[in-house]
Amino acid sequence: MLDIVEETVVDGPGFRTAVYAAGCPHRCAGCHNPRSWDMEAGHPVPVADILAKIESDEFAQVTFSGGDPIYQVEAFTALARRIKERTGKNIWCYTGWRYENIARSKRLSQILPYIDVLVDGRYEESLRDERLPFRGSSNQRLIDVQASLLADAAVLFSECGVKKSFP
Repeated sequence: MLDIVEETVVDGPGFRTAVYAAGCPHRCAGCHNPRSWDMEAGHPVPVADILAKIESDEFAQVTFSGGDPIYQVEAFTALARRIKERTGKNIWCYTGWRYENIARSKRLSQILPYIDVLVDGRYEESLRDERLPFRGSSNQRLIDVQASLLADAAVLFSECGVKKSFP
């Protein structure tokens, strides 16, 4: 893990506790956190310690960011499972991988049952758009993961309740 930031408002709607992963193979040009690319920049933290910090704020929801949490999918799946079992909090996850690639992978898809919204796709500096909520470039999508699992296709998340499915 690289860091935990409490009461952030930029990593999803409302107050959130953001868990930043160390390690990212995407190395996107213009990344807001290039220090997170290196696994060695982080340090091991027991899931129980992270969970205690998340549980300490009963009102904040949770965001996994980084680096790329999917790069450490086993550890983040264990954490997400415990968060859902113990708190039921909403979990957003940022990743450079596309939803479709994650869903097709037995290893990577293990986290999907515990994620509410997946912000997918590499950051593309040429597509940067500061007007977009909760993402940096227009190629990145906000995926409603639970609706997508049911539809067997990527379904966009919308705060106003309108969803759009993609084959």
